[in-house]
Amino acid sequence: MDLNHRRGSYKWILLTLIFAFFLGGCKAINQFLVKPFIKPTGDTVTLLGEAHIAPYLLTTEDLEAGCAGAEALTSMVMSLGRITEEPHELAVLLHLGAGGCEEARAFESELAYLRYIRSQQPDMAQDALITQKNHHLKAARRYYIAWKQLIEFNDNQEIGGECPELEQEFDQLVWLAGLAGGLLALNNDILSGVGIGVPKNIAAQAERGAGCLDNKKWFGVPLALKAAVWSLLPGALPEGENEWERLEQADIMGERARVRLPHVFHLIAAYSKGDMERVRAVIKRHAEEIEKHEANEKYRLFDATATEVITRISDKMWTEAVGHRTPVGQLGSFWDENAADDIETVELDDLF
Repeated sequence: MDLNHRRGSYKWILLTLIFAFFLGGCKAINQFLVKPFIKPTGDTVTLLGEAHIAPYLLTTEDLEAGCAGAEALTSMVMSLGRITEEPHELAVLLHLGAGGCEEARAFESELAYLRYIRSQQPDMAQDALITQKNHHLKAARRYYIAWKQLIEFNDNQEIGGECPELEQEFDQLVWLAGLAGGLLALNNDILSGVGIGVPKNIAAQAERGAGCLDNKKWFGVPLALKAAVWSLLPGALPEGENEWERLEQADIMGERARVRLPHVFHLIAAYSKGDMERVRAVIKRHAEEIEKHEANEKYRLFDATATEVITRISDKMWTEAVGHRTPVGQLGSFWDENAADDIETVELDDLF
């Protein structure tokens, strides 16, 4: 074998070893060459998300875009935990947003179910109901991950015990989002009719955990959360407290801050109790508030979320009564009131 031939053989052996190392996932090279370059990138992405992306998203009001972004980015951000510290804070926010996507789909299926019932199409109604429950199940899984990530953020300590140090505003935001995620996980777990085993004591833990946040700083939401749990959980109301007075107090805080998220907790508590007079009053109040006062620029996303949830309750009420959702621009009005006489209608002949 001549020298050139041997050199060619050595070259192919060397190239084979190189490809084996890189394509085969050589542990040594991955540990000492690849990770040192990737880890700073992962840290940068995490810091960018906390310092700039999340605060920016809070100033937006496009819920659909935020939902799509959460679904698209969750896997990428969570994969950073393979090369750097687990991004628990971002995980709470992303899974909360992704859960919202599935809950929105469940709501649309619920409206379809109600319309099929009205039109006496049992097969279609049954299919819509099954679809709704599937979406609730997926939403419960996503929300429950947000709750479990909050526990990780809390150094694996039970939520509702000793309050962690929440010196940074972002940490407080994560705490609030995680508490909401826990309550939403429980609610969607129940609505799914099947369940994934979300612990029932999450509601009590979230109620205690809300005490770690300042009510004025967070526009009355911690107080609204606590009062809503008091109204829904048997035996949870502390002696000397009145849940409806506290919900009213929280509403005022939210209105003054121009972040009307407490209205949602007030509405859910009233709707769950079947107090439809109070339900209508809260919907009207919210509609008037958002008409008179623009949302707080720093927290537009929260205010838009409140309007979305309140509109869903209104849509459900309208659909049950007359077969369609709340007419555009008519949030706060109802089909059996004089205001409904002014609602623009569409002649069916114009559609054909």
